Amino acid sequence: MSDILFSVDEKQQEKSGAKMPLHVRKTVSRPARPSVNLTKLSLFLRFLKPVTWIPVMWSFLCGAVASGEFGWEELTGWKFILGMLLTGPFATGTCQMLNDYFDRDLDIINEPDRPIPGGAISLKNATVLIALWSILSVITGYLIHPLIGFYVIIGIVNAHLYSANPIKLKKRLWAGNIIVAVSYLVIPWIAGLIAYSHAIAPELLNPSLIVAGFYTISSTGTMTINDFKSIAGDRQVGIRTLPAVFGETRAALIASVLIDIGQLMAAGYLLTIGKTLFGIVAGMLVVPQFLLQFSLVRSPGTMDVRYNAIAQNFLVAGMLVCAFAIKAGVP
Repeated sequence: MSDILFSVDEKQQEKSGAKMPLHVRKTVSRPARPSVNLTKLSLFLRFLKPVTWIPVMWSFLCGAVASGEFGWEELTGWKFILGMLLTGPFATGTCQMLNDYFDRDLDIINEPDRPIPGGAISLKNATVLIALWSILSVITGYLIHPLIGFYVIIGIVNAHLYSANPIKLKKRLWAGNIIVAVSYLVIPWIAGLIAYSHAIAPELLNPSLIVAGFYTISSTGTMTINDFKSIAGDRQVGIRTLPAVFGETRAALIASVLIDIGQLMAAGYLLTIGKTLFGIVAGMLVVPQFLLQFSLVRSPGTMDVRYNAIAQNFLVAGMLVCAFAIKAGVP
């Protein structure tokens, strides 16, 4: 695999100031590569963006717990290991590579040291990697359960819809964040549920769909916070994210409301199905996030990373609480 990570004439292109055609988009001069020399493995991991794997892996875990068939002993089982590989480096990694591929002109402005705009990985080699990783992801999903293999295909299609022209849903205000939230939360949650359920009945599927749907609302808000770092580039190329359209303060307010409402709705749902203690705990986990949001709204551009680093812990804890509540209701 290491042989396909680098183009052979890369140094010659840099010295000659070569330009890289960006499909039907404008031609952009290739910036100088970062001074730090990365190993091929480090470069590949950077292309896969490991930090983005965690919420998807966690959603799969929550779905597995909600099935009522998942115990601590399953943590070392082949199904769980494949599930973590699928929702981490394989499927999520594939989607991240696709996003880098289609956003290479935008990354020249926002993140010029990313592997493609930085010149460390050529478009041809990126295409080969994406194709191989897509096939590997679908096969892994199928090995867990045939239906999960189909879900992986849906996730890859969603990644194209999000990033690729002419649709490029990330340009279209709410649509981009919603489709990412669904792909990061609902699909892996249901995949985890299917992986460990002997049979999928409405009484088992519906609670997970409802809770995952509510947390998708919250996740849409957290996706908005991730957009603060790219405002300048998004405005320059016409990407209509909430911060680019409404400004930082109003976008932070909207994001905060979405984050809180989704979780409170999930907590309220637990109360309606008789899981009172679980509902109270899930609701209380919103409180520290609410307090952190005052600082976020005052200074979104400087508090976005700190907010997500702290507040996300309470959000994902609430997801697991809801999963245990659903598990407690499984006959």
